[in-house]
Amino acid sequence: MQRKPWDLAFTAEPAEVAALRRTVRQHLGSWGLHDVIDQAQLCVSELVSNVITHVGHGTPATLMVAMNGLHLRVEVHDPDTRALPTLVDADRDSESGRGMALVDAVADRWGVQLHPDRKVTWCEFATGLTAPDGHVARGDVTRAEALLGIYRAARLPREQSLRGLSMTTAEEAVIDAITDFLHWLRAHGCDEEEILDRAQTRFEAQTAETGGLPCRIQ
Repeated sequence: MQRKPWDLAFTAEPAEVAALRRTVRQHLGSWGLHDVIDQAQLCVSELVSNVITHVGHGTPATLMVAMNGLHLRVEVHDPDTRALPTLVDADRDSESGRGMALVDAVADRWGVQLHPDRKVTWCEFATGLTAPDGHVARGDVTRAEALLGIYRAARLPREQSLRGLSMTTAEEAVIDAITDFLHWLRAHGCDEEEILDRAQTRFEAQTAETGGLPCRIQ
């Protein structure tokens, strides 16, 4: 899977926070990183709110998201190199000072980089990926990929492998495999619609447990 870095310029205003959270959810969902979506959204909220509070409303800023090895990296850039985020041990009744404490609690690591024209506040999250361009190390995904490799090996020239295929070609292989299974079910007198419904119900139950985003099989 190609997980290319992306960035988004924004104006530091409270109204922008919800839009940035949605954007992060959409991108991380498309990257298959469902397990870190909530943590990343929380940290984006806190980092942006930190800019609003300590640098000022209307500050031009940039959100950047990328992979750093097997970690997801989130950065917020702003032009003020003096107002540095600090980790404050705010008491329970305090209404401020908790932002970086939350980031510290949720992220695996975080820090600040100073450049001549800006500062970068960043945080990183372990993803559970087996490789930067690979899938998350989960048993169901691993089993599916193994089956897909066997399936494609039966239909492709021997020198081609699943690893060398594009994601579009891999998706077509999944569609081919599902179609063939539906033919197999019908040939054996099974109700393929019932099987699809049962599979969808089980999939939605599993994704609800892991925080993934289910999709409807049509």
